[in-house]
Amino acid sequence: MADSAEFLKPPTPVSDLEVKDAQLIFSAVWDDLLEKQGKEKLRFPREFIWLGGAPGAGKGTNTPFIAKSRDITAPPIVISTLLDNSAENKALKDAGKMAGDREVVGLLFAELLKPMYHDGVVVDGFPRTGVQVECLKLFYDKMIELHKENRGTPLAAEFPKPLFRIAMLYVNEQVSVTRQLKRGREIRQHNKHVRETGVGKLQEERPTDLDPNLCRKRYQTYKDTTYDALQSLRDFFHYHHIDAEGDLPEVQRNIVREFGYQSELEVSHEVFDRIRNIPVATQLGMHARQELVKRLESYEEDPVSRDAFERVVKLIEEKMIPIVRAHAIAGHARINSEDRLLDDPLALKIMLDVFSERGFHAAVDLQRMDVPERVNLQTGEITCRTKKVYRIEVRFPPSDIRRGH
Repeated sequence: MADSAEFLKPPTPVSDLEVKDAQLIFSAVWDDLLEKQGKEKLRFPREFIWLGGAPGAGKGTNTPFIAKSRDITAPPIVISTLLDNSAENKALKDAGKMAGDREVVGLLFAELLKPMYHDGVVVDGFPRTGVQVECLKLFYDKMIELHKENRGTPLAAEFPKPLFRIAMLYVNEQVSVTRQLKRGREIRQHNKHVRETGVGKLQEERPTDLDPNLCRKRYQTYKDTTYDALQSLRDFFHYHHIDAEGDLPEVQRNIVREFGYQSELEVSHEVFDRIRNIPVATQLGMHARQELVKRLESYEEDPVSRDAFERVVKLIEEKMIPIVRAHAIAGHARINSEDRLLDDPLALKIMLDVFSERGFHAAVDLQRMDVPERVNLQTGEITCRTKKVYRIEVRFPPSDIRRGH
């Protein structure tokens, strides 16, 4: 698995200004579609795969495989190509301007109405900005609205409930730079051959594929903008973080594994939508370490939790670790504790987090027992107190005594 720790950080929240800009842009684009097409013609694909990845991540190489894995037969929509083929965007380029969010969203939504995309589409390069992220959410809401309006009517099949997937091909900076430079060398060699033989077509030689510093800058720009935009959608749609650093067969195995979950279950979109907020098991581990570190840091920084943190660590060191050491060969220790510190839910959570950070797998079960305190000799009534015992099970790799470990 790729070391993606540098990316595992909370996404930068979309600003209020970006939200407002997105609302204005989306409303303008949607109203334009309604005016030109009419509401009954706003028939969009059933399944969307919104594909992102750093330069050199292999989006172009793997897009056909991703589409095939989801039985998508339509050609992918590559945002950069879509912009290059647009007369409106060409006019902007000729004027020395870049295509803004309004132009990108407008061109994309109009393209998505083409019948060839009805069953599904892979979109390469969207969203890339906070504004585009918000437009995507608004787009999903509109599609849900159209689906509900037409449910139970003869047009129901033309307005299916949409399935949005965010797919991010991950490579680290070194892999990205190496692949960009390799691509630059291959294109330069190809063009040299074309010029010498007159056979073939010249390909664009991008300066960013020839200069290591520019390659690194492109990667950093992606990490600071586009990656955050994609990551911020993981709480809204199906999010696939795909390790793309290996060779092609390995990457494609990763793709199959990531997209295999729903296809194996073969549940309906309605059922999947019902359970979608319950995380997939493989996704939990992806962010678990990051979340654990954040919690531990917060325990130390927050004056309210710092005292509990200190006391829990002392309890583990003095009372629990000696028992764990005694079971080092087995790799499995059971600890009973009546320490009232653990009555505090925060302290209990801290204890589990500390064990996890040190490589242990700990679980806690609370047992309550009635213990007689006194007996009324006249009535025979027995007064009991409730005794609470925390039964802590700790598992860890056992010591191999045969090797002296």
